[in-house]
Amino acid sequence: MTTTTPLPGRTHSTDPSTTASPAALPAASPAASLVERATAIGPRLAEHAARHDTDGTFVTEAYEALHDAGLFKAAVPVELGGDGATITDLAALQRELAHSCGATALASSMHQHVVAFTAWRYRRGLPGAEATLRKVAEDGLLLVSTGGGDFTHPRGEAVRVEGGYRVRGRKRFASQSRYGSVMSTMLTVEDPEQGRRVLNMAIPLSAEGVTVIDTWDALGMRGTASHDIALEDVFVPDDKVLANRPYGVVDPPLQVIASIAFPIISGAYVGVAEAAYAQAVTIAAARAEDPLVQRTIGLMRHKLQVAQWALDGALALIGDDPAPSHDRFLAAMAAKAEVARAGIEVCDLAMDVAGGQAYFKGSVIERAYRDIRASTFHPLTPEATHLEAGRHALGVPGLLQ
Repeated sequence: MTTTTPLPGRTHSTDPSTTASPAALPAASPAASLVERATAIGPRLAEHAARHDTDGTFVTEAYEALHDAGLFKAAVPVELGGDGATITDLAALQRELAHSCGATALASSMHQHVVAFTAWRYRRGLPGAEATLRKVAEDGLLLVSTGGGDFTHPRGEAVRVEGGYRVRGRKRFASQSRYGSVMSTMLTVEDPEQGRRVLNMAIPLSAEGVTVIDTWDALGMRGTASHDIALEDVFVPDDKVLANRPYGVVDPPLQVIASIAFPIISGAYVGVAEAAYAQAVTIAAARAEDPLVQRTIGLMRHKLQVAQWALDGALALIGDDPAPSHDRFLAAMAAKAEVARAGIEVCDLAMDVAGGQAYFKGSVIERAYRDIRASTFHPLTPEATHLEAGRHALGVPGLLQ
């Protein structure tokens, strides 16, 4: 019998119904419990993944499983009823979920990173953070992020009124928008003294003037329900304005947000590529003596290992409670770019190894081949990452402030 060699730091099964799982973690660590719970619900996620991908419908059953497993409160501090998961823990969680369903991993990562940033704010005693975290832990509050579409140049505008702001605009790529409770979003405001500014706001999706518009019919990640959200004369009180930032730059608060968010999101894409790799190894077992097959599998393994090293290195630099930092921000961006580049190459190679059977709808590899493409769209894009890193090294003005 021919056996296969696992990816370094991973376990591997030749059973086609399973995929690689994270290496053994200390039993007492939050990540160990989170990954074990994610593995346990994996079959339920996988059972419905192909149907939601084909129909372009939201991964409802997966979210029910995540809720039942208590995974939506993973990043809530222990004293507030959560698991106290770190950024590294959450990246491992999303990676494991993606082995069963990439759309579930990516969509839920949007909630996880907002909760993780709210926990960061809570540790600094910032207003509203504790109340939000308690609602996540106790009431199942689900947070929707529009940060990827907003970032340095948000869509939409806010106008100052008594007691708060009136906002309007249209937000794109709002994952889990039909399932979420509150939107974490950004809008611009014209300040008579400071010029154009960016306001970070929390807006309930049930608020008057908020409409989710079914627009999500994409190449991949079709189960994320990343629809548009329209805001039409929505009132946002002052206490729901979480930050007032400069427009067009990656200022210190945004450096922290990105340092937390993108390693978690990148974990999901690593998991997608690993799922394609594991399936390719299973299929390739029948041709294990073919040198071309051997080399291709070796190349896939190499690229996955380097991508994981990049993510691990960024996580080590970022730490559990990051302060604003150019270097941390650029590390998160570099890791994301490497994961995107390697992930796409791995999924392409998996298609080559598997051949025609992977070309059919419903194939794990075919779905991963499409899902992984979304990795390049999150800001900064891989090319923009190179540009920003070069500017920073040369002392040329760029996005970083």
